[in-house]
Amino acid sequence: MSCHHFAAGRCASCSLLPSPYDAQLATKVDQVTALLPPVAWSSPVRSAEWGFRNKAKMVVTGTPDTPALGILTPAGLGVDLRDCPLYSHPMQASLEVLGSFVARAWLTPYDIGARRGELKHLLVTESPDGELMVRFVLRSTEAESRIRKHLTWLLDALPATRVISLNIQPEHKAVLEGEREIVLHGSTLPMRVNDLTLHLRPASFFQTNTAVAAVLYARAREWASAALGAEPVEILDLYCGVGGFALHLAGPGRVVTGVEVSPEAVASAQRSAREAGLTDVRFVAGDATVAPFDDRAPHLVVVNPPRRGIGRDLADRLERSDVRHVVYSSCRAETLARDLASMPSLRPVRGVLLDMFPHTPHYEVLLHLERR
Repeated sequence: MSCHHFAAGRCASCSLLPSPYDAQLATKVDQVTALLPPVAWSSPVRSAEWGFRNKAKMVVTGTPDTPALGILTPAGLGVDLRDCPLYSHPMQASLEVLGSFVARAWLTPYDIGARRGELKHLLVTESPDGELMVRFVLRSTEAESRIRKHLTWLLDALPATRVISLNIQPEHKAVLEGEREIVLHGSTLPMRVNDLTLHLRPASFFQTNTAVAAVLYARAREWASAALGAEPVEILDLYCGVGGFALHLAGPGRVVTGVEVSPEAVASAQRSAREAGLTDVRFVAGDATVAPFDDRAPHLVVVNPPRRGIGRDLADRLERSDVRHVVYSSCRAETLARDLASMPSLRPVRGVLLDMFPHTPHYEVLLHLERR
C-alpha cells in the first residue's frame, strides 16, 4: 500500500508501511511464536491492506472555518487525514462532510497549548452496511445548541448515520473520552458480523477491523464446538464487551454468561441477544477479574482482556479452578506469555495470529488452552 501522507513525512502511524505485507505478517508470526510456548499454529489470518479500519479517531485542530481532522505531530501541529487510505472511500467522504459541519456549526477546535476551544475529537464508526455512528468529543456543552440547530443538515448530508452523540471531556489531559454522553440521534449502530448483528452504543468497544473480527469469533466458535461437543455446557465470557464471543458461542444446550465492566456494552449485548432469540445467554455488568466461578466452574472460559492481560489474581484463580478449557484472545503476546506462566496446568494446544492492524507492530492472538 502507498500513502502520500507517509511518503511526505506527515504521518508515521503505519510504521511498517515500507515493508511488503507478506514480510510484515511473517515478522509478527516470528515475534509471537518466539514469546509463547510451542503450539499447533494455524496459518495467520490476513487483512485487507487498505480500507479496513471501521473507526476513525480524529483530533480536530485549526479553526472553525478551516478545521483539520487527523492527528497531532510531536510538535503539536495538526495533520488532516480525511483521505487516509486505511478508511473506506465512503468513510473518507463522511469525514469531508463532517469537516463542513464543523464550519457550519462553528465548532472551535480545542487548542491544547492555550487550553481554549471546544471540539477535541471526532469519533466515527462505520458498519459493514455503511451506516455510521458519529461522536463529537467536546470540552463542555457550550456548542450543544448549535449542533442541535444544524442536526437536520447533517442527517440530510449523511443519511446513513444511525447515531449522533456528544461526549463531554472537560479535563486537560490525554484521555480521549469523558464519562458523560449526550445522545442526540438514534441509539445503537448495528454491526453485522457473520450470522449475527451486534449493537454498538456510543461508549461500547468493538474491534477496529470488522472482517478480521469476524474470523476471530468464528474461529473461537469452531474450537469450542470441537472441544465441547453437543453436551450441555456452561460458558463464561470475561471482558465480553458487546458480546462478540458470547453470542457466537451460544447455542442449543449451552448456557453462556458474559461479564463486562461497561454498562453501555452490557446493554448493547443484551439487545443483540434478544434480537437473535438467544434465551440462554445473559450479560452482567461487573469486574471480570472477580467473576464468580470458584464454586461451580464453567466448562469453558473466554478471556479477552486489554493489553495489560488478565493479571496475576485472575490467572491464579483459573489455575486453581476446575475449568477444562480457556480461549484467550490477546493483543499483546508479552502479557499473554506472563499470564500463561501463572497457569501451568492450562496447556496451549492451538493458536492463530490475526492481523487486525496491518502496517503496525500490533496484532491479535487467539489461543485454546486445555487443562493437563
